[in-house]
Amino acid sequence: MEEKQRIAVVIPKYGLVGGAEGFAAELTERIAADPRFEVHVFANRWADPSGRIIFHPVPIVRFPKFLTTTSFAWFAGREIAAAGPFDLIHTHDRIFRADVYTMHGIPHRWWIREVRRKRMSLFDRALARVEDRLVSEGGCQRFLAVSELTRKIFLEEYPIDPARVTVVHPGIDTSPYAKLDRERCRQEIRGRFGIGPDEPLILFVSMNFAIKGLDHLLRGLGRLRRRNPEGQFRLLVVGRGDEKRYRGMARDLGLGDAVLFAGAVAREKLPEFYLAGDLYAMLSRFDTFGMVVLEAMAAGLPVLISSSVGAKDIVREGENGFVVDDPADTDVIAERIETMLHGDVRERMGREALKTAGENSWDRTVARVLTVYEEFWADQRLMNS
Repeated sequence: MEEKQRIAVVIPKYGLVGGAEGFAAELTERIAADPRFEVHVFANRWADPSGRIIFHPVPIVRFPKFLTTTSFAWFAGREIAAAGPFDLIHTHDRIFRADVYTMHGIPHRWWIREVRRKRMSLFDRALARVEDRLVSEGGCQRFLAVSELTRKIFLEEYPIDPARVTVVHPGIDTSPYAKLDRERCRQEIRGRFGIGPDEPLILFVSMNFAIKGLDHLLRGLGRLRRRNPEGQFRLLVVGRGDEKRYRGMARDLGLGDAVLFAGAVAREKLPEFYLAGDLYAMLSRFDTFGMVVLEAMAAGLPVLISSSVGAKDIVREGENGFVVDDPADTDVIAERIETMLHGDVRERMGREALKTAGENSWDRTVARVLTVYEEFWADQRLMNS
């Protein structure tokens, strides 16, 4: 029997929340199900739904804060060395050494400089130094970016061979949506918030209203209301944020009757909300990908996003959604939403959105990652021959 290839996967929190943690878990669980591999996960905290993975605890020094990333990187390296050797080390976070690095974010210096627009703190400098070491000194051969936007920014900050940087989008499991009855979801969710069965419902789902551009969306809807005072629509905001501030903004824009807040919703309940809606809108100031876009598409919702959202890779203009170059352009936002609110257009675009979600399965993501692994191993064999 052929010996299994041993893979080390590194991430501070494995399978506990969404985003990078969810991506890493979805990917790793599927790779661990392949009998060719023995998968070890090095994490500070984890949830293990399958029992197919060997876990190794990695300590973190949380105080002072600037030691958080550095300590995890150091302890991860120590634990990997103790459990090794490994045929491949795949990290989903900044550590000192790895073979493959999936970038769920962008270079930290770029984030602080271009998005946060603030001075680097001691924590920021320590994190950026670990990242520099991984990219430039840590022997990393392959870099996986979750979007073309992420890849572009990474290559601007780190002038390495572009051939070493591959775009691998996250996948989506459409089965939770297929198992639900759309009409029941529409009746239940709409009834809960007093939304009529025929009222067009726009969804916004986020735990960070400011970064995800809720203000841009509200101003665009305010413009739409002024252009067409008789037009009917409702906006349901799902997530936790400064609700008081955005309620006041909606009221000032003449949208007090149209904007509703659902608060935080358990992740497993989100498909019901998507299925109750008609379209999804998120005009983020920045998003490396934006899983909510794929989630909305899995429910058959056309999407409206900004050009600062990495998921624009999968949006086909006018077919399954729209991409707005300037999220402060209220006229364009109003025009795009008005187009999508037309029933026949919405239904056509919704069908295309559902098709797009089906084309972005986790199986496809796994296949792309395994191709990168095979390329890495081929390079290693060539170097050692």
